[in-house]
Amino acid sequence: MASGAKIEAFLEMMAAERGASDNTLASYRRDLEDADAFLTAAERGLAGASPAGIRSYLGDMAGRGFAATTQARKLSALRQFFKFLYAEGLRGDDPTGVLDSPKKGRPLPKTLNEAETGLLLERAGEEARAAAEGSPERIAAQRLSTLLEMLYASGLRVSELVSLPVTVALRDERFFIVRGKGGKERIVPLSGKARAAVALWLAERARHPALAESPWLFPAASERGYLPRQVFARELKGLAARAGIASAKISPHVLRHAFASHLLQNGADLRAVQQLLGHSDISTTQIYTHVLEKRLQELVQKHHPLAD
Repeated sequence: MASGAKIEAFLEMMAAERGASDNTLASYRRDLEDADAFLTAAERGLAGASPAGIRSYLGDMAGRGFAATTQARKLSALRQFFKFLYAEGLRGDDPTGVLDSPKKGRPLPKTLNEAETGLLLERAGEEARAAAEGSPERIAAQRLSTLLEMLYASGLRVSELVSLPVTVALRDERFFIVRGKGGKERIVPLSGKARAAVALWLAERARHPALAESPWLFPAASERGYLPRQVFARELKGLAARAGIASAKISPHVLRHAFASHLLQNGADLRAVQQLLGHSDISTTQIYTHVLEKRLQELVQKHHPLAD
């Protein structure tokens, strides 16, 4: 079986057995095909690569200027690929077993403070109210305002948010269930403000038959029928610029970080935030603990009997 066929078999396993998303599968495909192209020229292709060949590929990545985090991600994809080949009896060894991962620091997540987040949400609401009812501008503005309110109220991943079915909103409940990474379900909260924004969006959506008949909460003329996350990200950056916030600082994922950071700053339990974000491992959530430092220092100074 050639390398290309083995890559396809690996991706099929990741989709069927591990519930990998389309985005995850596309990322694995890019990483494995990049390695295969290099190793086909250097050795016998990816599937037949030696430890020295893999090491040479990692050196080539560094020479091309890839960050240590990107190199580590690509090596992780290779490790999983060779683990699959070994488990399936398609290869008798794992050439990545003797390799060290590129050393990388753990960057703090970009986020917004509460004032900046409030400014962004306020601007989105103002633009929705200012647009003429039923106009294309009103559709776009109300949709963006609702997406922002829901994202900041729930901490959803952007892919989870844009692909919500309309049935979630029609229930008008304080909580709903979302299926996240790996097909895992979790309960997601919605604040009163977010529910009000959803109600406004449903009213606007109902005025347009092409939108009203869609099974998706945020319909669009796209291949999947709902708003592409890239469109949301682009509209969000435009809104940030109009609100006086540097657009480079903004993305849907930054709003997810803001959701987590602001909860922790205001006393939420780390385990609860883990569940809300849908992280399978608490260590993933612990990247947010830097926001707790100031609050914990103040807590010790205020309540410890020996504090100055």
